[in-house]
Amino acid sequence: MENLITINSEIRFGKPCIIGTRIAVSDILQWLANGMTNSEIINDFPQLKLEHINAALQFAANREMITKMISA
Repeated sequence: MENLITINSEIRFGKPCIIGTRIAVSDILQWLANGMTNSEIINDFPQLKLEHINAALQFAANREMITKMISA
């Protein structure tokens, strides 16, 4: 995951993005939450691969776990 997602303050205001793109992790999560399938996302954004979508999900899950640990 670390090599697929980057955070750069000069790209998308520092949002975590898929490396080599301006596609934010939050974009992918919103598309999935709105019912898009992995195939639909990849068809609409051919620069993405399934591993990018999975990396976005893993990134979000890891962030959620860190939030839980901080609040405990």
